[in-house]
Amino acid sequence: MQRKHITVGGVTVGGGAPVVIQSMTTTKTDDVPATVAQIHRLEMAGCELIRVAVPDMAAAKALEQIKAQITIPLVADIHFDYRLALESVARGADGIRINPGNIGGEDYVRLVANVCAGRGLPIRIGVNGGSLERKIVATFGHTPEALVESALHHVALLNRFDFDNICLSVKSSSVPDTVAAYRLLHSRTSYPLHLGVTEAGTAYIGAIKSAIGIGSLLLDGIGDTIRVSLTDDPVEEIKAARAILQSLELRRFGPNIVSCPTCGRCHIDLIPLVYEVERRLGNSTKELTIAVMGCAVNGPGEAAAADYGIAGGTREGLLFRHGKTVGKAPMDGLVDALMNLITENTQ
Repeated sequence: MQRKHITVGGVTVGGGAPVVIQSMTTTKTDDVPATVAQIHRLEMAGCELIRVAVPDMAAAKALEQIKAQITIPLVADIHFDYRLALESVARGADGIRINPGNIGGEDYVRLVANVCAGRGLPIRIGVNGGSLERKIVATFGHTPEALVESALHHVALLNRFDFDNICLSVKSSSVPDTVAAYRLLHSRTSYPLHLGVTEAGTAYIGAIKSAIGIGSLLLDGIGDTIRVSLTDDPVEEIKAARAILQSLELRRFGPNIVSCPTCGRCHIDLIPLVYEVERRLGNSTKELTIAVMGCAVNGPGEAAAADYGIAGGTREGLLFRHGKTVGKAPMDGLVDALMNLITENTQ
């Protein structure tokens, strides 16, 4: 099946394009300075598409000022009132996220579809497990099938108004239900899919749920854009999303640091050593694999695939490159020696 794509403010989603990272602001949207400041932080962290809540007309009208001060595409998140969607489009939104079932009758849906079509803007149909239509729940229960049926019902409604510039999401707070729903939806449609586990929780448990759910789907070749939903600073969502994509080797954003879990053979305090390497490479964009190992057993041998690495010893550590030892350094200067080795060979 030929996969479709959409374009959101110049960013391609779907059709084989790289998976796009997105997030959502937590500020009051009509507080323009606060919202712009948060978006700038998210941009710096690597966010590529931002969504803002539009609960009222003041928020919708604020989009024009926000849009003028950011560089990534801006998507308006609309519920219940079709007029908010119309105003958001008029104020420069690059896309709209709606649930066509909760913004009024079909005539209102037609108005939104026509306005978006006139501007060439995509619509994401966002279906969540906690807000399914009663008729669908009565037939399918709270199941992955219900999520998919709701999404396809809304697709059919937009298609009825000759609108096909669509992205879909079918999120649940249940990881198994989320994965099952997206797999089913992927088999039944070719629209680009926005992946996420909704209401995933705090940074720790939410990142785990998201990595399992989003990661499972991406490994199946399913998904075109992702949001890691966390009850935390949204910058943490971007960090987690980048880590998921880099772990799956779908995208690279800088060094990939691998380290052993330590054991009784380890004669060094490895944990702070790894964190120091992470800190010092935090702003690097070099696509390298760096190994930080606790002993000779897990050193050059098991980390042979690493571009550069260090391994602890009793009084000094090893420096290695592509599995071959290239030097030694005292333990208190081992990280410095590693940084110098990387710099000397990658300038």
